[in-house]
Amino acid sequence: MRIGLDMMGGDFAPAEAVKGVKLYLDTVASDVHLVLIGDEQQLAPLLADAQLDQSKYSVVHSSQIIEMNEHPTKALKEKPQSSISIGFHLLKNEKVDAFISAGNTGAMMVGTYYSIKGIEGVQRPTISTPVPREDGSFGLLLDVGINADCKPENLAQFAQLGSLYSQYILNRPNPKVGLLNIGEEEGKGNLLAQATYPLLKENKQINFIGNVEGRDVFTNKADVIVCEGFTGNIILKMAESFYDITHRRGINDEYIKKFDFESYGGTPVLGVSKPVVIGHGISKGGAFKNMISLAQQMLQSKLLEKITASFSNKEA
Repeated sequence: MRIGLDMMGGDFAPAEAVKGVKLYLDTVASDVHLVLIGDEQQLAPLLADAQLDQSKYSVVHSSQIIEMNEHPTKALKEKPQSSISIGFHLLKNEKVDAFISAGNTGAMMVGTYYSIKGIEGVQRPTISTPVPREDGSFGLLLDVGINADCKPENLAQFAQLGSLYSQYILNRPNPKVGLLNIGEEEGKGNLLAQATYPLLKENKQINFIGNVEGRDVFTNKADVIVCEGFTGNIILKMAESFYDITHRRGINDEYIKKFDFESYGGTPVLGVSKPVVIGHGISKGGAFKNMISLAQQMLQSKLLEKITASFSNKEA
């Protein structure tokens, strides 16, 4: 199992990426071989200081970096030797089994669309976020940003993708799926919600429980909550602010600590045929370690094979 990691992506790269690699190799027992993609001159002293087991990683040199403010498509075309471009090349050619980056999110999405095949039957890939719940567990919210405008069919597919992710990664047997809405009753909401509800109700591959409201997001009423990316991203950013506010005010609360994005690392792109995990631009060592663990879990659980089979069955 080979996992590629962009060592140059993120505000604190490559130092924090190396810290994440060390955390992972020191604390997670696995047969994973890490392929570290980055500038060898910058990486060499950091890797030497980290005193890593050299049999557990290899380095692939990249001479270019796609900066956070660059236009994604243009940057990928003009910087073929960037760490992101090389990462997708390795993934496409099966030199790595998964690819992780905390770099330019747009470039990661463009790279995913053009380098990797989508799973047949999936109209649009989606990204999700774990949602801390008061009982200590995590729910799942999707989409959280890459699909600001959606059709009802898109939300129905997000529900199916999220249900499989919740089942095999978050270990929720028969996860409960809810549609985010302004009321619980069937028929509530805007045109999108009203048209999506019957599609979810008809889907035999999910455990649809009906509409859920904003007050239900951080409870265990639903394991998977579905919405379009505009609403989902607002909820995600608001939830992240909970941690920032309490941290600034010196409030120490175990539940609020779970809102620190470092605790889950990054988000996978669901609906494509190979594991791609996108991290926050301000990721530090703990987030990188958790992103590697997530990619490992996706591979070990054969999540993408299960998604492929699920959509194939639906078509049949």
